[in-house]
Amino acid sequence: MSTLKDKIKTAPAGPGVYQFLGKKDQVLYVGRALNLKRRLAGYFRPNLELRIREMVELSERIKIKETDNLLEAIILEANLIKKYWPKYNIREKDNRSFVYLVIPKADYPAPMIVRQRELEKFSKGSDPRKGQTLLRVFGPFQSYRILKDVLKIVRRIFPYSACQPAGSLGNPFGKPCFNYQIGLCPGVCVGRISKQDYRKIIRNIILLFSGQKKRLLKKLEKDNPAQARALRQIQDVALISREEISGGARINRIEGYDISHLSGKEPYGAMVVFTNGQLDNGQYRLFKIRTAPKNDDLRALREMIVRRFAHLEWPWPDLILIDGGKPQVDFVWRAMKELQLSIPLIGISKYQNDKLVFPAKTKKSIKDLAMGIKKTLQAVRDEAHRFGLRASRQKRSKISLSVIQ
Repeated sequence: MSTLKDKIKTAPAGPGVYQFLGKKDQVLYVGRALNLKRRLAGYFRPNLELRIREMVELSERIKIKETDNLLEAIILEANLIKKYWPKYNIREKDNRSFVYLVIPKADYPAPMIVRQRELEKFSKGSDPRKGQTLLRVFGPFQSYRILKDVLKIVRRIFPYSACQPAGSLGNPFGKPCFNYQIGLCPGVCVGRISKQDYRKIIRNIILLFSGQKKRLLKKLEKDNPAQARALRQIQDVALISREEISGGARINRIEGYDISHLSGKEPYGAMVVFTNGQLDNGQYRLFKIRTAPKNDDLRALREMIVRRFAHLEWPWPDLILIDGGKPQVDFVWRAMKELQLSIPLIGISKYQNDKLVFPAKTKKSIKDLAMGIKKTLQAVRDEAHRFGLRASRQKRSKISLSVIQ
């Protein structure tokens, strides 16, 4: 363990990929980070999930690879997962599907995102972990949303088409698509690019996702210097906003809380979970409020928080969201301090046009990041409210619902 901590002390503070290696150097886990030093330090904080703690204890050393930006780290992480298929990366998915970037064989192929369970129909029955012969497949990637953002960035450098070619049955008159009008399509829809030139674009994308950036830059310096400059100066702010929170902790798990009054009488607390930006309804919990007065939402929230964090066996959240303004945030924050919880807390005030509300002395880095993922936070709030209302209907109908008493 001391050897691992020594490695962290010398880790760079920039983006890159890390590997936890066990005995005989087998790869146990591959991860990425915007700030390697901060991310790796997070593996030695208290209250780690059992799975993570187990992985760290089995590790003999950490291998680090710096990258020029976060986009390259995401691509390298996917390539290393595909190469080693590490035990703890697979367990982390918890039966949720990885996602892949597929480039099909076609006259004008359009890169597309598919989930692992969908990959078989593209690869003609081949094992997705072994790749295939008819298509180019990159991945697995950890998040659909992040891969979608990666493609948006790549498309600004290497515009590709997802439209019907001019003269085809779907586009007989060569009508320009929307992406062509904004510069993200090279003109397949209007007959402005040959198959040969279009394949050059796709080959560039393949080189990038294959991790061959140096080779790609050398090629572009000769063929398209403007694209070479764009590739060197990638703007991946959208990726960064999804990637990091205070102290370098990854936004893997967000928990949202809301209070519902079932049948207008009994108060219940709804807890929803987003993992990697997606609904994780297997982790939802409903609390029957026992001690707080029926019309006191502040104390109901406090009771739910106290009881939730009594469950040390549940995974720890990286961020807590509540539906409420400053009174609710301040009240819950005091309860969290009593419990010695240092997890970032955010409120959304519906009475102030969904303004984000923070406890006093919240770091600017957390506030900036929260603004970058505000749509996700609104989705968490809405889902907590929906889950509470659904529970209300089920209780009124006397439908069985698992409730933590």
